[in-house]
Amino acid sequence: MLPLDILFQDDVLVVVQKPSGLLVHRSPIDKHETEFLLQRLRDQIGMHVFPVHRLDRPTSGLMVFGLSPEAARKLSTAFEEQRVSKRYLAVVRGVAPEQERLDYGLRKEEGRLPKAQMPEQEAITDIRRLAQVELPVAIDRYPQSRFSLVEARPLTGRRHQIRRHLSRRGYPIIGDARHGKGNYNRYFASTLECPRLLLAAVGLELPHPEGGWLRLSCPPDGAYAALLARFGWLGHLPERHAIHQAERPESDLAGRPTDDLPE
Repeated sequence: MLPLDILFQDDVLVVVQKPSGLLVHRSPIDKHETEFLLQRLRDQIGMHVFPVHRLDRPTSGLMVFGLSPEAARKLSTAFEEQRVSKRYLAVVRGVAPEQERLDYGLRKEEGRLPKAQMPEQEAITDIRRLAQVELPVAIDRYPQSRFSLVEARPLTGRRHQIRRHLSRRGYPIIGDARHGKGNYNRYFASTLECPRLLLAAVGLELPHPEGGWLRLSCPPDGAYAALLARFGWLGHLPERHAIHQAERPESDLAGRPTDDLPE
């Protein structure tokens, strides 16, 4: 088992790139799973770690952990108060809009009531098409198949928000078993050797518990990166960096809040 990719670590927090397919911690949904990000990270750095936000099992990307209860509390408060900005990259079916705000309310998918009876919650995601490609293969009913690389910035944090918003708009994320389309997922898994959800958290900006701001960026790796190279999209990947600066950054991530619920 390869070591986890740690992007940043100091005395109060650690930032790691979560692999796709790895649970963050124990969950009643996967009672028989034995590998968890929290335990692996703790064993790797030899310190207790405290989660402050989550990513779904199939989603990869940047995750922050506090190294003390106090640091975790401050980080959790920043997420709850919507002072954290997030950036995702997704590969979707079709030619996605050049730029659009998806403002579709979402109902909770798990609860004691049927989904139709659950209250609708506000959910907003800004998307932007970065690149597109057309393959001369008939995966569905058309002789060609088109795909897009999409940047997604959730302004709220509902469960599966990015996946559900893009699917509802008609551009499901490749590899999404729940909200996508099986024939496309199977083609990417078998022919393109990419058997995973093509959604990755690649950027974070957040207040540091001891002052200043953290700017974090890390491109996806493994099969995801190999697929982007195949499509000629590597130029759209963010650079790897972790910067702790005194003031809130004036960048394209600033001012785009999210909350602390899993994608």
